[in-house]
Amino acid sequence: MSGTVYDPSGKLPLYNVIVYVPNAPLDPIPDGATCDQCSATLSGSPLVTALTDTKGNFVLENVPVGENIPLVVQVGKWRREMTLPVVERCQDTTTEAGIIRLPRNQAEGHIPKIALTTGGADPLECLLHKLGIDESEFTPETGTGRVNLFAGRGGGDFPVTTQYTQRLNQGAVLTSATSLWGTVDALRQYDMVILSCEGDPYVEDKPESARQAMFDYTALGGRVFASHWHNVWLKRGPAPFPDTAVWDDFNEDPESPLTALVDTTLPKGQALADWLVNVGASEVPGEIVINGAQHTVNDVTEGVSTRWIYYNEPAPAGVQYFTFNTPIDAEADQQCGRLVFTDIHISAGDLTGPPFPEGCSTAELTAQEKALLFMLFDLSSCIVPDDEPPPIPIPQ
Repeated sequence: MSGTVYDPSGKLPLYNVIVYVPNAPLDPIPDGATCDQCSATLSGSPLVTALTDTKGNFVLENVPVGENIPLVVQVGKWRREMTLPVVERCQDTTTEAGIIRLPRNQAEGHIPKIALTTGGADPLECLLHKLGIDESEFTPETGTGRVNLFAGRGGGDFPVTTQYTQRLNQGAVLTSATSLWGTVDALRQYDMVILSCEGDPYVEDKPESARQAMFDYTALGGRVFASHWHNVWLKRGPAPFPDTAVWDDFNEDPESPLTALVDTTLPKGQALADWLVNVGASEVPGEIVINGAQHTVNDVTEGVSTRWIYYNEPAPAGVQYFTFNTPIDAEADQQCGRLVFTDIHISAGDLTGPPFPEGCSTAELTAQEKALLFMLFDLSSCIVPDDEPPPIPIPQ
């Protein structure tokens, strides 16, 4: 059987998604930071398994034949079980484009529990909206939705979104982001925390106790996506977070558009380069044109962090995306958390300030938004060293 796996919207093919036929009921997926190894992520006693390639395509061999054959697609804690009407004996079964996708809501499958802080300089909440997640899944933390918005900071030319629109959650006001990152107990309820750039570090909102809580959250298996001035969690975080990169806040930002490079020396970096071409985000393999690039990182620390997107010109050189697994000092097979840092303002075409989702005015994904989605799903997936290709799960 063959097909293509897409994001919840059914538009964007995805790389490194597990596809399998189960032979038993699926176990529930627990919410919150958990230290799960790749070998422990699949339930349902898989019979046959495959991974999607850089075109989102997969091929399952030796699929059971008959009617109503179950099929599961999963990446990290994203999971959806579907039913194939029929699989014929001794012939290939193909599926139509857009049919096999990740869930848009809880009725369709499991969506990670995500906390997202708004910011005056980067409306990342709009990217999740364009990803295809149903609006009903965006709720306050007291609601039942899988995406909870918290109010970050903004100021001057950077107004911040602080509430939902009236047709969504009755216009509820967002809880302050400080209540989210203030304690590890608040953070650990979430599988993933996404931090939109606020336009300033606002160090007063991120005291030492909060920086320790964020550090501890990642060590427990939490996943963090931090944009631009949220580098404060790293630069001023507990050791060894400050040593993950060579920091530099004093050089001018590169002019837009910037032609950045994808580091293809690592297997998943090569996969990113190929995938960007396949989804129309790159015309030249290994290159991506970026708008709104910032410069706070000169380089990454070898052996600790992984550089994904960078530039050498104009000088000084800079890094636009890097990642590292946590706990940093643990052996690779004991690491279960992950942090992505970007120096790119991603959703520059949408607006900060209006009640959510009124500011989400664009429908199509830009090249850099597609790159971010690649990183978000990589952030979701089970942890493996970045210098190794993703392992194909072995049927139990």
